[in-house]
Amino acid sequence: MTVRATSSSRERILGRIRSSIGVSADEADRRVRSQKRLYDHDAHIIPSRSQKSHLELVHQFEDILIGQAATVRRVSEMTDVSNVIAAYLREHNLPARLRQGLDPRLEEINWSAAPHIDRLTGPAHPDDTAGLSHAFAGVSETGTLVMVSGPANPTTLNFLPETHIVVVSQSEIVGPYEGAWTRVREVFGERTMPRTINMISGPSRTADIEQTLIMGAHGPKRLLVIINQNS
Repeated sequence: MTVRATSSSRERILGRIRSSIGVSADEADRRVRSQKRLYDHDAHIIPSRSQKSHLELVHQFEDILIGQAATVRRVSEMTDVSNVIAAYLREHNLPARLRQGLDPRLEEINWSAAPHIDRLTGPAHPDDTAGLSHAFAGVSETGTLVMVSGPANPTTLNFLPETHIVVVSQSEIVGPYEGAWTRVREVFGERTMPRTINMISGPSRTADIEQTLIMGAHGPKRLLVIINQNS
């Protein structure tokens, strides 16, 4: 009865809205426009900073991230990532301990080069000091990492550890946001989405009314982005 009452109330509200703007629920042209919007994926205006060569977009992605207080490192091969991580943890006097998901790309890392790093898998725990993820894509337009949820890269890794280390493939750095959403549809299928998509631009930060900047208020206070140039 509650469901039926709610549905009835919803229809009355929508009916009043349609009446006030002078439309009905079954106008053919409106249905055509709606279907076109759902399936054609017409792009919005693409800013000029997103219309560059891929190499220029990669450099821009890196520059904007650095401007947002992230640290960026490049590697020639996935196997080199462990050395970068080990050096970063030492530099910041952090425990040699990582939490990561089950992304098979992270298993390409040559962990034997850093055997002292203790690696744990699964969703982040409150006491984890550093998390390791692999980004789904990078957006050069705003220096943004696109993270999709799932066992490969649990969403909790994006928020709980104070240090977040993210590997992104250079080939998966796109210009505008539209490029990232196109890739989501290609990988997951039309009108299908992961449970969660997070977009990360630099470490977490906030400021009070006096403009006092606080890092890590709502998530990691440190962000290391490793660009794998050979993927």
